[in-house]
Amino acid sequence: MPHTEAMLAHTDIENMMLWQKIRQGELLYAGNKKLKIYGTLRCSSGKRMKKENRVFFKNAAQAKAHGFRPCGHCMRQAYLHWKNESLQ
Repeated sequence: MPHTEAMLAHTDIENMMLWQKIRQGELLYAGNKKLKIYGTLRCSSGKRMKKENRVFFKNAAQAKAHGFRPCGHCMRQAYLHWKNESLQ
């Protein structure tokens, strides 16, 4: 799956299919489409977001290709790297 493939909206997939894709490793990251932030599926911040704002990605490159930045909570190192690059 190339990183330019469309992100998957939480509202566009049934729960059983979603859990199957997560268990099979097809989806590793979730993001907030309004805030343009992505993080791990275990992130406490991500778990609180509204279902209609949640999207899923197979990898970080896919999230970045859609203009998302790393979460400052669950992806601290990636976030700091993004922040330092965006300041230059």
